Amino acid sequence: MLKKEHQDSPKYELDEYDKAHINDVFVENMTEKLRKRSARIGCLNCKFAGEAYRHWVIYFRSRGSGFEIVDFEYDENSRSLGLGL
Repeated sequence: MLKKEHQDSPKYELDEYDKAHINDVFVENMTEKLRKRSARIGCLNCKFAGEAYRHWVIYFRSRGSGFEIVDFEYDENSRSLGLGL
């Protein structure tokens, strides 16, 4: 199977529940940490939302006084860096 076909399979997709869960944990646990580090835009491994999401990455940007997730991406090689985030 080609890599593109492989990534388009349902295993590599998040449903609305998963996206909402990641967003809720992101807002609750990560935004203050990002604000303290003067973050404006970036990407994070989603292990912060639970072990099931360890191969997912979010792309975020600042919006007003908070942040918003702008995209989700599956990356089998993604790892959490343990930066205290």
